[in-house]
Amino acid sequence: MHEDQVHIDAGIAGQLVIDNFPQYRSQSIQPVDSQGTVNTIFRVGFDAAARFPLRAADSRQVETELGRESMAMLEFAKWCPFPSPEPLGIGRPGRSFPMPWSMQTWIEGEVATPSGLSASPSFSNDVASLIESLRNADTSGRKFTGTGRGGRISDHDDWVQTCFRNSSTLLDVARLYPIWEQLRQLPPAFSDVMSHKDLIPVNILVAEGRIIGVLDAGDFGPADPALDLVAVWHHLDEERRDLVRSRLCTTRDEWLRGAAWAFQQAIGLVWYYRLSNSRMSELGRVALQRLVSDPEISGDLAKCP
Repeated sequence: MHEDQVHIDAGIAGQLVIDNFPQYRSQSIQPVDSQGTVNTIFRVGFDAAARFPLRAADSRQVETELGRESMAMLEFAKWCPFPSPEPLGIGRPGRSFPMPWSMQTWIEGEVATPSGLSASPSFSNDVASLIESLRNADTSGRKFTGTGRGGRISDHDDWVQTCFRNSSTLLDVARLYPIWEQLRQLPPAFSDVMSHKDLIPVNILVAEGRIIGVLDAGDFGPADPALDLVAVWHHLDEERRDLVRSRLCTTRDEWLRGAAWAFQQAIGLVWYYRLSNSRMSELGRVALQRLVSDPEISGDLAKCP
């Protein structure tokens, strides 16, 4: 998926697990068919998972990042109303894999899809409960930092313009462009709340139409309160989106900022993963289609001067 991607297979992963966590020596190690774009995941026995970074990076920086992620995962678990993986430790680099990696607990469940539960009131209530619970977490005075999603929407304009150029033969850019022009001008949030920051289907586990687990909480931290609203555009149809909006008492500006963050994410998924991760590319298409089909986004908003 990436030009700087590092090779890892079951044989290499198995040896690293045995060398670093000998208590799993007798456990089977199987690759996980994941849509993830940051880590390659191997299931270790019944209750653990090994996660190996996909992209080459400085080992010391990776180790620092894995330590930060572990702390974020533990904090997330205190506030998330559903089970989430817990860190088990950080593995050392090996001869065949040049970076640190991590072990965490395994949560059984089916990965959500963009449309599988899009019309489910129970699932939409779970989405609302998740966002509501995370917003109640204490920021302890922390504020958003960095360049990722969750700060000022207009800071991402260069990236979106790059996506427009790379999507000219894939998407109706002429229809999408005026929507972004309005979204990028939205005023920023007054204050930050704690946010998962990536509530896409691959990070939600479901069973019998309900959420049973939330994955990839390593970026849990302060951000625009609208950021986790990307979940409604990635998961839900219009009626169920309105249920979440009403449940969370979301203001119009906050709702539109959530649409902006979903747009910024989705527009990059389509072209970047077109050849390497078709399911992730399709997720981008589904979210964009929901955005352009929504009367408030493609109708009233797009007509604004």
